[in-house]
Amino acid sequence: MARDRQSIVKMSRREGYALHPKAHKALVKRTTTPGKNPQSRGPRGGKASQYSLQLREKQKVKRLYGLLEKQFSNLMKEASRRQGQSGQILLQLLEQRADNAVYRAGFAPSRRASRQLMTHGHFLLNGTRVDIPSIRLKAGDTLTVRPHSLKTEYFKNLDDVSPAPADTPAWIKVNRKKFELSVTGLPVRDDAEPDINEQLIVEYYSR
Repeated sequence: MARDRQSIVKMSRREGYALHPKAHKALVKRTTTPGKNPQSRGPRGGKASQYSLQLREKQKVKRLYGLLEKQFSNLMKEASRRQGQSGQILLQLLEQRADNAVYRAGFAPSRRASRQLMTHGHFLLNGTRVDIPSIRLKAGDTLTVRPHSLKTEYFKNLDDVSPAPADTPAWIKVNRKKFELSVTGLPVRDDAEPDINEQLIVEYYSR
């Protein structure tokens, strides 16, 4: 399965945005972009063009959710075909991914970790083993940790590895004791990160 193997810290420095929990400290220590000749005035350097802003926002969100370019582009095409605001629909589709739901539910400390859990087949979707991180969840779906996987050290020590989040999106209902999450509805714009400018992404693909 194709995946982006670049350093998440370097990517975070490139975007000027913490794409992973462990990147927060790195961004505080080093505010310049990675490379032999990093920009000296923060992650952007001088005044950015409109195209540059659009590109960086697209890259930021793509990397935040762990998608490759073709995957992200296809989602944008689907969002554009649907009725409504394309940018918000794009974020809704991203939030509906199974790996994102596992992360939002607190069963993984990051989206990268949740993707790995999904790929290794640790979850059952409506009772059937699933190993596709990108599978889209819908209302009525239930994801549960496989009984066999509950014997692993990861899930035995889940509270230490991935503590329960302070809150979860309204479209997800989590039963941590049963290692289960249920989908009760559809995500809305407020369920995604507030500092995403989805309109820039729409503009990028509208060129």
